[in-house]
Amino acid sequence: MTDDARDRAVADPVGAIVDLLVQADPGFDPATARRLVSDIAAGRAKARRLALALTDRPDLLVDGRSPAPLVVGELLIGARAAGATGIAPPRCTSCDRQLHGTLARIGENWYCHPCGRPHERCVGCGKMSPVGRRDRRGRPHCHHCPVPESRDPDSVLIEIIATLDPALDPNTITAAAQRAAPGPTARRRLAWAIEDQSELLTGDGHLAAIPSVLRLIDALCEAGSTGIVRPVCPGCGRTAPLSRCHDGQRICRRCSIAHRCVPCSRCGKNREPGSRDDQDLPLCSRCTLNDPANHEDCTRCRQRRPVEARTSDGPFCWNCRPRQYGACTICGRHRSIEISRITSEPWCSACQQRWIRCSSCGEVNPVRSGTLDVPLCASCSDADPSIWQPCPRCGTADRLIDHHPCTRCVLDEHLRGLLADDTGSIRPELAVLHRTLAEIERPRTVLYWLSSSAAVAVLGEIGSGTRVLTHDALDEIGPDKTVEHLRSVLVSTGALPGRDEHLARLERWIAGTVSEVTEPKSRKLLRHYATWHLMRRLRTRNRGRPVTFGQASGIRHRLRGALLILDWLTSQQLDLDTCTQSDIDRWLADPSASRRYSASSFLRWVTTSKLTDTPLRGASRRWQGPADLLDGEDRWSIARKLLCDDTVKPEDRVAGLLVLLYAQRASAIAALTVEDVTIGADGVHLRLGTTPILLPVPLSDLVTTLVGTRAGHAAIGERGVSPWLFPGGQPGNPVSTAQMGVRLRGLGIRPNPARSAALFALAAEVPAAILARTLGIHIDVAVDWQQTSAGDWTRYAADVGRRPTQRL
Repeated sequence: MTDDARDRAVADPVGAIVDLLVQADPGFDPATARRLVSDIAAGRAKARRLALALTDRPDLLVDGRSPAPLVVGELLIGARAAGATGIAPPRCTSCDRQLHGTLARIGENWYCHPCGRPHERCVGCGKMSPVGRRDRRGRPHCHHCPVPESRDPDSVLIEIIATLDPALDPNTITAAAQRAAPGPTARRRLAWAIEDQSELLTGDGHLAAIPSVLRLIDALCEAGSTGIVRPVCPGCGRTAPLSRCHDGQRICRRCSIAHRCVPCSRCGKNREPGSRDDQDLPLCSRCTLNDPANHEDCTRCRQRRPVEARTSDGPFCWNCRPRQYGACTICGRHRSIEISRITSEPWCSACQQRWIRCSSCGEVNPVRSGTLDVPLCASCSDADPSIWQPCPRCGTADRLIDHHPCTRCVLDEHLRGLLADDTGSIRPELAVLHRTLAEIERPRTVLYWLSSSAAVAVLGEIGSGTRVLTHDALDEIGPDKTVEHLRSVLVSTGALPGRDEHLARLERWIAGTVSEVTEPKSRKLLRHYATWHLMRRLRTRNRGRPVTFGQASGIRHRLRGALLILDWLTSQQLDLDTCTQSDIDRWLADPSASRRYSASSFLRWVTTSKLTDTPLRGASRRWQGPADLLDGEDRWSIARKLLCDDTVKPEDRVAGLLVLLYAQRASAIAALTVEDVTIGADGVHLRLGTTPILLPVPLSDLVTTLVGTRAGHAAIGERGVSPWLFPGGQPGNPVSTAQMGVRLRGLGIRPNPARSAALFALAAEVPAAILARTLGIHIDVAVDWQQTSAGDWTRYAADVGRRPTQRL
């Protein structure tokens, strides 16, 4: 084969095959030949394999003799059926008989069916004959010798399954067996497997030697059986289809991919091989798709790109793929649409995934008809009742797919397989978790979480009892966002008691950081500083309140600063007993020195605690007023936009106005709860400090709307309405300070300058005492801001004292 011919077979395999067919039979219509090749070798890889085989051996088309790939024999048979008289039919490798129908294959050799059957010595008559069937022990029998011990397989299955689940009807069992193994031989093998290992139907299905056992389990469970248990994957613990085999066990596709993953020869990433290159090296599916050899000329744009869709007109790339555009009947937007099977009206992909509260029944379900103002679910849609198929378990008739349970029943079964122990029961401490997840408004969300999150393995360990359900057991896994989200779900559902997570993480971090210090004296000093100064002062200030993110960050900065100064002293052959103030000044003057202020806090503590003979002073910081202020016009311009712009979300408008008008930090806004809002006849009050503030009408309307419509991103694990005014992504928790800052910056608000500008303006107009009570800041901070803003309220107390006293 020449290099040009190989390049043609790789670049345009269909064209190369058509040319070879026309050369072998000049009377064969090229258009018919192209349609034949497209039908037989529809895939790109199959067409290339056929083109390379014919280019390597063109005589295959005229002699029809193997060895050759099976697709070549299929092409020869198809060409003969299409009227190509110059194309030879395939021939049997053993008897040289012409094959005009189907053919058997052993390796790359073609055989007729009599020659292609394996010949073994029959245990009944002792003759070498084609194997007709095998007995229970796998021994061969010819067609003339019956198989011994051939009891009726249906009777065997009914006897065993009725013992496991007496509620099942014999006709139901027979129908399920026929669906799992339609042929008599396959059903006999199924009965033998169940008779040898009846526990395959009660949870050990992953040990089944034949796949018909799993099909039987699925058919019985779909029929409503409660005694038959779907097996879980031995690799990941999920209740998923076990379609692959590994080490004698059946596993799910995800675990099979994990076992089959190898480094891609092109990108180097550990992935499942999608194909192989010319050197038989593995290629992942992404590299296979991006390989220029697999690209084709797009029918519309004529550019050589990956094929996204293939029609009778030819291949299309992603940008040119055939799409239907129009107005969606639900949202009204003009976009790519499909015709709904329910209403026969166009709807877009976004509305196909949209969940709403039905305007008719009031339940939260996927939208199926109506409009965004008047949405309707499946049960309330004006559609043909015959298209709805009832769930075989719960009987809910709102599904379009027959013979399969509804999403909620699938979720319940998955959760039971995940949380149940060896006896099949769910422990009382996990019952609330199971009920909360099973009764969630959007069950598909939980199913997606269970299929994609690594927390499923931890849930399986908790359900089976191999991992204790405690915070300490989860801490042993290590810092991981998946585990933290699972912890919040467990706490929100009551499976775990709540705790101060910032405090717990801070204590773990301090213990790990201090233990890494190798010098014993420094390690002891740091532990004393962290435990009896930093953490003690934190607990005294909070008085049982949860630790905030800023407080935890401040302690980490101070401890890092202490560690930094101790490391510097060690590098200079010094310690706290031998160093002097000049040494500390030399370190402070070093341009490469960092964390000067946090390290200076450690030096002040050392001096105050009299742990050194020589007093040591570090860098001191004194607040000189705001360093960066938002311009007053810009501040009011943003505030007017948030008050009047209805396109901005209510939660973002309220958060931005609390910064611009009431000088609130992002952390303080995130910590607001519904109890801080009081809605009464005298107006809407918001408690930011000890004294509630009466909100003006535009802002009060926004806060009222926010209280009624607030919703976080925690779709899993939330048992009811969140108590937080700004719910977060984890159930039971508010939005994080970092995320609140991101949302404020998205509105064009820099939180710190905007808060400083608001506080500067308020301090010039409001007395410090009132400012501290209403905004929730310390009185000393309020006094400092009042002095900075040049506010003169020294005569305020005298003015109040001269007011006439109201008599009751």
